[in-house]
Amino acid sequence: MKGSAKGRYGLQLMVDLAHQVGRGPQLVEAIATRQTLPPKFLRVLLGSLKAAGLVKVQRGPNGGCELARHPSHISALEVLEALEGRLGSEALPADATAGARAVRELWSRSIEAARGVLQGATLADLAARQHALEVDSHGYSI
Repeated sequence: MKGSAKGRYGLQLMVDLAHQVGRGPQLVEAIATRQTLPPKFLRVLLGSLKAAGLVKVQRGPNGGCELARHPSHISALEVLEALEGRLGSEALPADATAGARAVRELWSRSIEAARGVLQGATLADLAARQHALEVDSHGYSI
């Protein structure tokens, strides 16, 4: 299991959109500024997230992007798999030798544990945690 910039930035983008629920579509440039991420890369991520049905993208003067579902109905696992493919697909080959079976079992259990943690974490959870961390670090809400 690896954590790429694509997955990290994608989660940041989605948590930002979770914070903006109810405020209408958000401009990519505004998200990029808030998250200090490159707008061009965010547009690439949005293409994958839109294809997965996680975001809606509107063009035009009132355009932008927003979550396709409520943040409490989108898991971190959904976001990561939309961007990076099925978690654990880089696991050990199925024809592992007898000496590698114990390692393969351990790897499989660790992947399933990670999948469980990520499936249980919604964008609403992450947005609430991010808000709490911002309040704690500044002593006030931003």
